[in-house]
Amino acid sequence: MALIVQKYGGTSVADCDRIKNVVRRVISTKKKGNDVVVVLSAMAGQTNHLISLAKEMQEFPNPRELDVLLSTGEQVTIALFCMASREMGVEAVSFLGHQIPIRTDDAHGRARIADIDSDKLRTVLDKGQIAVVAGFQGVTDYGDITTLGRGGSDTTAVAVAVALDADLCEIYTDVEGVYSTDPNICSDARKLEKISYEEMLEMASLGAKVLEIRSVEFAMRYCMPLHVRSSFTDTPGTMVVKEDATMENILVSGVTYSRDEARITLSRVPDRPGIAAAIFKPISDAGMVVDMIIQNTRAGELTDMTFTVPRGDYHQTMELVKRVAGEIGAEKVAGDDNIAKVSIVGVGMRNHSGVAGKMFQILADHGINVLMISTSEIKISCIIEEKFTELAVRALHEGFELEKGPAV
Repeated sequence: MALIVQKYGGTSVADCDRIKNVVRRVISTKKKGNDVVVVLSAMAGQTNHLISLAKEMQEFPNPRELDVLLSTGEQVTIALFCMASREMGVEAVSFLGHQIPIRTDDAHGRARIADIDSDKLRTVLDKGQIAVVAGFQGVTDYGDITTLGRGGSDTTAVAVAVALDADLCEIYTDVEGVYSTDPNICSDARKLEKISYEEMLEMASLGAKVLEIRSVEFAMRYCMPLHVRSSFTDTPGTMVVKEDATMENILVSGVTYSRDEARITLSRVPDRPGIAAAIFKPISDAGMVVDMIIQNTRAGELTDMTFTVPRGDYHQTMELVKRVAGEIGAEKVAGDDNIAKVSIVGVGMRNHSGVAGKMFQILADHGINVLMISTSEIKISCIIEEKFTELAVRALHEGFELEKGPAV
């Protein structure tokens, strides 16, 4: 007997028929002798619908009240699931975040989990019942409802699995696993049998949408094995696990991309201590995230500073940087939001040379200019013109022969 936590996303519970299909899958898992905890998202599109309702009432909805509203989406699915399960002869008990409780901080809309009390869930499991948990939500020490942000149900599932010391956390979605790149761009993208936490974390942060970043961080911290798979087939998916020796032989596991990018350049900036802080602290204080940073030194104690931000923050950041540029004596501020980031990821990069050179040559052979470069031990990212995004992804996927298997 194993204890398994299963999470089903919005497309998996999009209507009553799909919820019944999920119930049948969960019951099948239970009948194999396993204890099962189910974490559910709201029905597909429901969260967006609730946000639109909120904006009809208030242009910028109060964060506390918005969380109260958004949390109702998961309340619907867990109740319907339990009704269907009982109709099929298996008892199931639903729990909202505050009923468990799943305790969080008070950052409404992006709360972080602090603690989960597993006693009520264990009581249900001990009775041979299915425990059904509303994803995406928690409660503060003061009793206020919170939500964890987009994709938060993944985080709920992993956190519940850790709290229960589960044997496995299964993340069910509308794809059959983690692929070597986006199958919508590369028809020969290959499903990976397994991937390390670090690789999955990089891929999630670089644009892959299969798993929410915080859920991968949680799983990696507590070594909770994840199985990413489809709720519409019985095909095995992708295991996300601790890195092993065989993974180090794999040069590149996947190619990712993100069009959510914009870059800003300050020209002829005084090159003296404190200038970087003067530029980036106001950006940080405004709640905007800076990604890649490049500094080029000029003659005469001057430098150029280029960095990237999410495209949605581009115009606000530009206005802020123009003000800062005047204060520090920079000559010019220029920006570009017609860019994209393309990346290769693989734990084998730690022990192999020549990967960057091969990547740059592949892009050059296809007439793609590299505007910025960022590296870590297991990834290389390049900023390119957005119009070349799909060409770059296909070229790199083919160049590293990922359709045949991981490049070694």
